[in-house]
Amino acid sequence: MLIDRTWNEILKSKGLSPTALSEEMTLIGQTSPIDSLDLAQIVVELQSQTGLDPFRSGFIEFRTAGELASLFSE
Repeated sequence: MLIDRTWNEILKSKGLSPTALSEEMTLIGQTSPIDSLDLAQIVVELQSQTGLDPFRSGFIEFRTAGELASLFSE
């Protein structure tokens, strides 16, 4: 999954070990190793790789990896 690859690239850049994402995993929060800038990087990478921009009309709230993935599925 594209989100997994980008997620783990960010973790690696922070000196952290790769982890598997699950659909229910919250992307930002107390237990997450990434911050909002990292999440923005994931969104930009998804937009670049898929050619989709689900946020064109405004922000759509999402919390989990599964919710983010569904925004980029056609």
